[in-house]
Amino acid sequence: SVRFVFAFLTTINLVSLVSNGFQSSVDQMAKTSAMMRAVCNRKHKASEQLVDGLGRGEFADNKDLKCYANCVLEMMQAMKKGKITADNAIKQIELLIPSGIAEPTVRAFSLCRDAANDIKNPCEAAYALLKCLHANNPKYFFA
Repeated sequence: SVRFVFAFLTTINLVSLVSNGFQSSVDQMAKTSAMMRAVCNRKHKASEQLVDGLGRGEFADNKDLKCYANCVLEMMQAMKKGKITADNAIKQIELLIPSGIAEPTVRAFSLCRDAANDIKNPCEAAYALLKCLHANNPKYFFA
């Protein structure tokens, strides 16, 4: 299953992060991000241009892109069935991301934990979270 593959790759990345230091951890984050991007793009067919725009804070009003965002956030354990799981996300961040990047990211998740409370559609909820995270952590925002 996709979750098993993600958990397995995350474990491998964690071992590598601990043994190889900061620069390797940034490289591993990029590899993990690329893996999630590939999995979620296969499912939701968001254009590469729109996905790249997310990293620049460009949030196009596109259903496939919103569902792509939901897929990535679910793989990161930041959302489940349209609900933000900030505590799970914060645990993952503290475990896998270098502290200089983790601290502002944790702060952003704490500020955004209620960003999707009144939104029923999981893809719309994910997009609301993504926009909030970018607004509160633009320097280290990655999608």
